[in-house]
Amino acid sequence: MYNCITCGRELHPQRAAKYNYCMSPECQEKNAKGLTMVAVGVNKAAEQFMILDEQTSEDLASGKYRDQRRGFFGRPGAPPAPVNRAPAKATPPDQVNRAAAKTRPPAQARKPQRQPWTRSQEKLALLYNEQGLRPDEIARKLGLSPYLVTQIILNTRTRGKL
Repeated sequence: MYNCITCGRELHPQRAAKYNYCMSPECQEKNAKGLTMVAVGVNKAAEQFMILDEQTSEDLASGKYRDQRRGFFGRPGAPPAPVNRAPAKATPPDQVNRAAAKTRPPAQARKPQRQPWTRSQEKLALLYNEQGLRPDEIARKLGLSPYLVTQIILNTRTRGKL
């Protein structure tokens, strides 16, 4: 027979197997402890989420969870974890962004690229596409190349219009 450590109520045997307090809001508020979660980016497809406990902290500090995008995971400036092969030298993301910003002209100087089709050609191509025509059929009707018709359709999809 187990009792709640806060209010003294009898605990259900299944509850007592894991917890020493009951389900009343007062006991929950006083005794429940939240878990700290940590996101570990191990590859560019997804991140792993783990409960941050002593073992996970030690693993992170030792460099067990290397981020393949950055070369290492952990504190900034921490050396990469030793591996069997020589790790590739990674450029910090902020330096990459600064280098890319230097090579591009400022936003005001850039001109928006003009599309090689007219607005009416775009409307007709989308209308024909919705009717089920293939890009080569649409191209013949509009006097455009199939590649250009495909670009019209893809451009509209990326803008969220289709």
